[in-house]
Amino acid sequence: MKLKTALLGKTFQFRDLKDVMAKANEEKSGDQLAGIAAEDAKERMAAKLVLSELTLADIRNHPLLPPETDEVSRIIEEGVNEKIYAEIHNWTVAELRETLLRHETGNSEIRRISRGLTSEMVAAAAKLMSNLDLMQAASKMEVTTHCNITIGQKGVLAGRAQPNHPTDNIQGMKASLFEALSYGIGDAVLGINPVIDSADSVKELLNATKEVMTKWQIPTQNCVLAHVKTQMRAIRQGAPADMVFQSLAGTEAGNKAFGIDVALLDEADDLIRRDGTGTGPNLWYFETGQGSELSAEAHYGIDQVTLESRCYALARKYNPFMVNTVVGFIGPEYLYDSKQVIRAGLEDHFMGKLQQLPMGVDVCYTNHMKADQNDMDNLSVLLTSAGVNFVIGVAMADDCMLNYQSTSFHDIATLREMMGRRPAPEFERWLVKMGIMENGRLTPLAGDPTLFM
Repeated sequence: MKLKTALLGKTFQFRDLKDVMAKANEEKSGDQLAGIAAEDAKERMAAKLVLSELTLADIRNHPLLPPETDEVSRIIEEGVNEKIYAEIHNWTVAELRETLLRHETGNSEIRRISRGLTSEMVAAAAKLMSNLDLMQAASKMEVTTHCNITIGQKGVLAGRAQPNHPTDNIQGMKASLFEALSYGIGDAVLGINPVIDSADSVKELLNATKEVMTKWQIPTQNCVLAHVKTQMRAIRQGAPADMVFQSLAGTEAGNKAFGIDVALLDEADDLIRRDGTGTGPNLWYFETGQGSELSAEAHYGIDQVTLESRCYALARKYNPFMVNTVVGFIGPEYLYDSKQVIRAGLEDHFMGKLQQLPMGVDVCYTNHMKADQNDMDNLSVLLTSAGVNFVIGVAMADDCMLNYQSTSFHDIATLREMMGRRPAPEFERWLVKMGIMENGRLTPLAGDPTLFM
């Protein structure tokens, strides 16, 4: 590999592929914290130039984390279609980028190319793209999935209803859920983050959401986002779970810090297919987020964009119904300000979609980050333009349990109305039946949770 270039009168020599990949990243405080970021814009430009001229074979032949020592790397390797890889392995990263952006390259061709790529190749292409490039390429890709209903169609913007409560109080949770439904939010999932990580609490929340779905004949799916082991205990006790959930990292060691490995995920996959209440075939919900591996001291000197891309190969193994990056949740140590959060959200959406995942984004930030709600509005619009499958709806955009800021129910309704997006078709038919929506627009009844009380 050629790892040296001259730029603006200075010669830049990079140590190895890991060094080039890290320094080619747009500025991220997490890479700076890890001590692997470019020193300045000149070094970043030089790294991008070197990376652009490397071939896809160069990237595959120089693994950042060898498959012999990491099970995520093994999954990435096993997922490569060798016939397609043989056709494209001599492409440079620049040629991959150009192919994805070319006007003539459509969804079916991108889908085929993606089967010959590794997660590291996908991350490399993202590093050479502007924000608009990331949006343009992602907007071509359509990834549809079905649990009890189908989401991901062109023109559809689904919403996760996230009716969290600081004590898992059922009535409090329902109050928030009814408001979400009244705004037409909840087609992606009725998904609750529990305070109490116990099988009994998970069971109670799953029973409560399923009762609401049954009583009002709501075409959607439910999920409680406890640790996967807790959900498995609840399901074995008869809890009605349509999907099973877990957070993922991009390294085996990072996943061990989450208390999971591939063997456990395989066991959970078998359980939800046997005893879950979802129709399927897509019965998983995964969450990711740049920086989690650094938090767990499990990053191996690999940059956070590349590690995030590796999460998506692990998620893809289980054919999930939905995946989202919780883009600004970890904090300013990894994404310092709104500029970095916006960039990360667009990168993650692109990298997930290119790996054929049903990508959503939790457009969010923490209160000690240099960002505000206007920044989240901006990112929401950009992602909607790029064809994001779903975003998150939280009462008043303020999660009183997880203590972070996201997007509200009425924010999603506004995005749909302003940008010509619709709920999932089955869910929209239910909204029409309830009098909440008509001809793709909310009626005067919308926003009134007493409809369900």
